[in-house]
Amino acid sequence: MAMQRLAIIGAGLVGQRHAKVIKQLSDACLVGVVDTAEAGLEFARSNNIPTFGSLDELLNSTPVDGAIICTPTKLHVEQGLACVAAGVAALIEKPIGTTSKESLALVNASNAASVPLMVGHHRRHNPLVHAAKQCIEQGELGQIRAVHSQCWFYKPDDYFEIAPWRTQAGAGPVSVNLVHDVDLIRYLCGDVVQVQAQRAASLRGFDNEDIATALLTLENGALATITVSDSVVAPWSWELTSKEYPVYPQTNESCYRIGGTQAALSVPDLTVWSHESRPDWWSPIKSRTLSFEPADPLVSQMQHFCRVIRGEEAPLVSAEEGYRSLRVIEAIQEASLSGERIALN
Repeated sequence: MAMQRLAIIGAGLVGQRHAKVIKQLSDACLVGVVDTAEAGLEFARSNNIPTFGSLDELLNSTPVDGAIICTPTKLHVEQGLACVAAGVAALIEKPIGTTSKESLALVNASNAASVPLMVGHHRRHNPLVHAAKQCIEQGELGQIRAVHSQCWFYKPDDYFEIAPWRTQAGAGPVSVNLVHDVDLIRYLCGDVVQVQAQRAASLRGFDNEDIATALLTLENGALATITVSDSVVAPWSWELTSKEYPVYPQTNESCYRIGGTQAALSVPDLTVWSHESRPDWWSPIKSRTLSFEPADPLVSQMQHFCRVIRGEEAPLVSAEEGYRSLRVIEAIQEASLSGERIALN
């Protein structure tokens, strides 16, 4: 099997996590890091990784099969287009771009050139999500009618003090955090066709929201309610329930509930609730837990990226999928400001 030559564009915290993942793979190697910040350069030097001052310098001087783009969001589309032009597959950290309009240009370029692009919605690569997806697709829940997602946590003051841009308009929890939850709702339960939303101003006096709620109408007729806040102390968020990343304290709660005409499923604890004989609120109700084999979703994502580069698989989260999830986030923002119902085409 050919060794995939990978490069990381932006060696900040996320880029360094990807670099550590690549070291675990037998079919990939890290051939370069693009960065100008001292922290990224020091990381590359300490790991004997060649460094480059720009993406163009990397692409013009070193053979690369795939690039992992971990730069600020405003650079994603420009750098993604450069990779497409060079015929290099790319894994772009979420969100795919600053706006859906500019991101659509990247989707179209990828399709026209047949150069695969992936977006880093890594939760889709978690085996527990695969187990939930299989349960739903096999019809165990019946027809999906309702979905509820909670994304509640408390970000401390120093989170904002070290990066003041996080206090600005457009950098609230809807844009920064909710895009992951929206992407999982779309993946598990279907696309969104209509959005209503409300938001409340930050209690800390920031220029963005610190809580928002949305009602999403799915294409299958189901209704999804979703709330996000970065100023609520609670155990109900993916970070605190999924056990994906040990830097967060872990709870045994769930943050998603998916209800159907035959059964209901909570995620990530994967508990399925159903009545013993037939759906009837008078009859006994029982629960069982779906089984799965745990694995690091970042490792699974990178392994998948290598297979995508080799042409063995299509991207699980394509550029178009990343665009569609971003479009829902934009609709939530728009609806929460205007009070209008937003239809998605």
